[in-house]
Amino acid sequence: MRDIDSLEPLALYIHWPFCLAKCPYCDFNSHVRDVVPEARFATALSRELAYEAARLGRRPLSSIFFGGGTPSLMQPDSVAALIEQATTLFEPVADLEITLEANPTSVETGRLRGFRDAGVNRVSLGVQALDAEALHRLGREHSAGEAVAALELARALFPRISFDLIYARPGQTMAAWQAELDAALALVSDHLSLYQLTIEPGTRYEALHRQGLITLPEDDDAAALYVETASVAARHGLEAYEVSNYARPGAQSRHNLAYWRYQDYAGIGPGAHGRLTLDGRLHATRRHRAPEPWAERVERTGSGQTSETALAPGERAREMLLMGLRLTEGIPAELFAARTGMTLDEALDAEMLRNAIEAGYVAWYGDCLVATAEGRLRLDALLAALVL
Repeated sequence: MRDIDSLEPLALYIHWPFCLAKCPYCDFNSHVRDVVPEARFATALSRELAYEAARLGRRPLSSIFFGGGTPSLMQPDSVAALIEQATTLFEPVADLEITLEANPTSVETGRLRGFRDAGVNRVSLGVQALDAEALHRLGREHSAGEAVAALELARALFPRISFDLIYARPGQTMAAWQAELDAALALVSDHLSLYQLTIEPGTRYEALHRQGLITLPEDDDAAALYVETASVAARHGLEAYEVSNYARPGAQSRHNLAYWRYQDYAGIGPGAHGRLTLDGRLHATRRHRAPEPWAERVERTGSGQTSETALAPGERAREMLLMGLRLTEGIPAELFAARTGMTLDEALDAEMLRNAIEAGYVAWYGDCLVATAEGRLRLDALLAALVL
C-alpha cells in the first residue's frame, strides 16, 4: 500500500436534503417534510460514510462540506458526530476546511454557535438578497434584518465566512445592486458566491414565467450587473477566482476548488455524486436522489449508491474542461494530460480554439489554458463551441 502522504487528498461532501420550504426558483435536490426523522438520516449518513471509507482507505482529507437542502436544520450534535467520524476514518490535513451551509432564519442563526463548537470552521450563508421585496419574491424564509444579524454573528464566531447573493432579479436596477453589494460586503468581505436568477424546468418560477407573471432582465442588462459585481467586490478586496465566486487572497473555497480542479471527491447522502480514483481509474458515483429510498438502500446494503462508472479519457477530458475553464487560473496542460489521458490539443476543436484565442476569449498563460474575463462572460457558448 502507498504511503498516506503520496495519496491525493480527498474532499468530502455530505448532503442534507431537507428544507423549511421549497424556493420557487430552486431545482436543487431539496425536499420539505412535516417531520424530519433526523436520527434515521444522521445514522444513514454515518453508515454510508463508513462504507466509503472502507473501500477508499485512510486517505488524506482536505475538506468537508455540509450542503443541501439546508444542513443548518440539523442538530449540531449530528454534525459533530459526522465530523468526528470523518476525521477518524480519514487522515485530516492540518488546515482541514469544514464548511456548513446555513440560512439566516432566526432558528438557524441560533444554532451557529453550536456548529462552531461541533468543529465547523467555515459557514456559507444563503442570504440571496438584502431587499425585503426581493426576499419575498424569492420565497425566502428570512428577512433582510435577519440576514444582517446572521452575517454579524457569523463574523464573530467563524474565522471564514461566505455568503450567496442572487442577481438579475425582476426589476433589479444597477444602482440598487451596487448598494446591496456594498452593504453585504461591508459586513462580510471574505468570500462571495454569486448566482444569476434563471428559469429552471419544473420550478414554480417556470410556470409563472410561462404565464408572463415574471420577467427577467435582458441578457445585456444581466451581463452589466455581473460585470459591475467584480468592480464592487474589488473595492472590498475580493478578486474573482471562478465565474461565480470572489474571495480575498487565501479565502477561496478549498472544497469547491477540488471540484473545479477536477480532484477526487466523495459524495454521501441523497443525490450526492463523486469522482473517485479506484484501482487506478477515475469513477463517477451517484446516490439515489429521493431521501426515503436512499435511506432504505443504506439500511439494507450500507450505501445508497445507484451507479458507479469508470470514465473513459474523452469523458474525463470533457468534464475537466467544463470545470477548469471556470477558474481564472485556468487548466495546466500537464495536469490535464495526467488526469484525463489526453492532451488539451486532442480534447479541443482546433479551429474553434484558434478563433477563440483571436477573439480574446481564451489565452495561453505559460502552459495554462485560461478563459479570459470576456470569455468567462460568455462561458456557456464558449464551452459549447470548444469542447469536443
